[in-house]
Amino acid sequence: MSARRRGAVTATVRRNSAAVVMLSTAGSRAEADRIAAALVDERLAACVNVVAPITSIYRWRGAVERAEEVLLVVKTRPTLVARVAARIRALHSYELPEAIALTVQGGSAEYLAWIAGETESPQRARAARPRRAPPPRGRR
Repeated sequence: MSARRRGAVTATVRRNSAAVVMLSTAGSRAEADRIAAALVDERLAACVNVVAPITSIYRWRGAVERAEEVLLVVKTRPTLVARVAARIRALHSYELPEAIALTVQGGSAEYLAWIAGETESPQRARAARPRRAPPPRGRR
């Protein structure tokens, strides 16, 4: 699947959902581990399961293809879908990496709260940005 073309990142996810599960695939365990670690280190995901091996059968450029791949199951919040997809694309070797989001309809309240607590919230992102010093006050 390395011949896939790069596409624009779009995110249409129900914003009132507590969490989303995103799926992606990688061509090797090393690549999957690198992407998973980056997403968690950067607080874009609370957890990424790396599942291997899987067999993918897909249509690409008019032909049916088959490939052994590694599945990434990414747990994140709806507000981060576009950033997760962009980060996957930036780190990925595929021309058109999979980055799809599935809305979580429910689950353990404690687990969903954990996802929210371990990922970057809009408030946390604003707080982490360096603040500009106020301009010096001049004498009047």
